Amino acid sequence: MSISPEIRRRISQKASTFTESVIREMSRMAAQYKCVNLAQGMPDFASPMELKEAACQALMADVNQYAITWGDKLFRDGISAKNEKYLGVKYEPETEITVTCGATEGMIATMLALVDPEDEVIAFEPYYENYGPDAILAGAKPRYVSLQAPNWTFDEAELEKAFSNKTRAIVLNTPHNPTGKVFSREELECIARLCQKWGVYAFTDEPYEHILFDGAKHVSIASLPGMKDLTVTVNSLSKTYSVTGWRLGTVCAPEELSLAIRKVHDFLTVGAAAPLQRAGAHAMSLPDSYYTELATSYQKRRDHMLTILDEVGIPYYTPQGAYYVFCDISKFAFENDVKFTEFLVKKVGVAVVPGSSFFRPGDRGNKYIRFCFAKKEETLNAARERLLTLHDKLKEQQKT
Repeated sequence: MSISPEIRRRISQKASTFTESVIREMSRMAAQYKCVNLAQGMPDFASPMELKEAACQALMADVNQYAITWGDKLFRDGISAKNEKYLGVKYEPETEITVTCGATEGMIATMLALVDPEDEVIAFEPYYENYGPDAILAGAKPRYVSLQAPNWTFDEAELEKAFSNKTRAIVLNTPHNPTGKVFSREELECIARLCQKWGVYAFTDEPYEHILFDGAKHVSIASLPGMKDLTVTVNSLSKTYSVTGWRLGTVCAPEELSLAIRKVHDFLTVGAAAPLQRAGAHAMSLPDSYYTELATSYQKRRDHMLTILDEVGIPYYTPQGAYYVFCDISKFAFENDVKFTEFLVKKVGVAVVPGSSFFRPGDRGNKYIRFCFAKKEETLNAARERLLTLHDKLKEQQKT
């Protein structure tokens, strides 16, 4: 009996409920239209030489076969020492640390390991675009709590209302993508109180932990009293060490949770690249000065980007951390953010991310766009030259 083409073409209900990554699509459009790419969150400058040398040494030393599934021991030892020093949380490298193929895999492995179908997972909106699909792939129902401009604070009553017996986890991202918000200790204490009241996990995504501005301080919710046993901390080398293509993530959690996460990780990817993990071990031993210089260099890039936006006349929310600027485009009177983004790509020559990709379907995200400033000075200057033509291009379009 033959199978009809209609049956062959069927896709899962899960896959039909979300789209491909808008962020990655904007990078493809940037290449197509030869734009300055200020969309996808990847540096266009070199990663530290000592990390590249460490990776080359590992390759030449034939560290080229499978590492232990949950990560190279030297790397896990380094992660443990660094987390204890910078976060004030001690994780046992043998039982509580898992190395994944990027924070992206770390988060979906965590969801699949710890969340059941019909559970609810809370996320703050706007949110990094992976969180909704992650919950859906785990069979769970995302539930959203609004962060409100200009400071991107949440209403405690709204958050408390989101918790129930159905809630399995809350996803936290600090410093926050896309707004650059850094959650305060007081805000984290509020979240922690509710997690402990309801027995809810905190899945915290912290890849921008060292990219902080104007004296902002990063606090990991796992460091708060009573929260280590309820927290899964997801991180990566991508942002701090400018190696987004290495796809090295870390997941730190209590032993019982780590055991479940490791099982899912094993059958998702088996393991991350062995020679790069050895270089990751070297990254964990970099001196304090590396992180100080990193924050200083990114503050200069941020200030450069804000100066450009001031010149061009695009209103923005000043980020406290991460390497993005979230902007309000209401005054430009476009139909929506996608139309404005298409105009920037096709007419101005600069690619950004439409804000709606960080919100549920609806019109709340239609007035925002996101710029990435993890770029060389020459790249930002090239973007400036093009953005300064924006108002002339708008006048030309109005004439037509």
